[in-house]
Amino acid sequence: MTLVKFNPEKKNSSLLPGFNDIFESVLGDTFFTDRRLSSVPAVNISETNEAYHIELAAPGLKKDDFKVSIEKDMLTISTAQHTENNNEGKTYNRREYSYSAFTRAFTLPDSADVEHIQAAYTDGILHLNIPKKEEAKAVSRQIQIQ
Repeated sequence: MTLVKFNPEKKNSSLLPGFNDIFESVLGDTFFTDRRLSSVPAVNISETNEAYHIELAAPGLKKDDFKVSIEKDMLTISTAQHTENNNEGKTYNRREYSYSAFTRAFTLPDSADVEHIQAAYTDGILHLNIPKKEEAKAVSRQIQIQ
């Protein structure tokens, strides 16, 4: 006899009671759930004495897919893609459309030089270089002890 998970709150319309549970155990796994629900790409933010650096992981896109804008002190990165598989004259059992979009916004510090921001998209990563204003750059020097 096979043990089957029973959940009285869930109505099971399948003729095979354990059949839906098999798919739930795989597709309901947190790895798959997180990937399915997370449409916002991961980002790394770093800082040097000269600039702030943002790296946004968005593989499969083209540089023309991105819109990078600044309004006041808010840097916004967004994209929207719509793909439709349209094959005329075929009967479909399943037809998939793809739409993906995301927006990431970052508040820039007063020390950011918004006039000289540079962006590049290579190997699936959007790189933004946000230089610091001259007066904000840390000056380092050796101090002599007397």
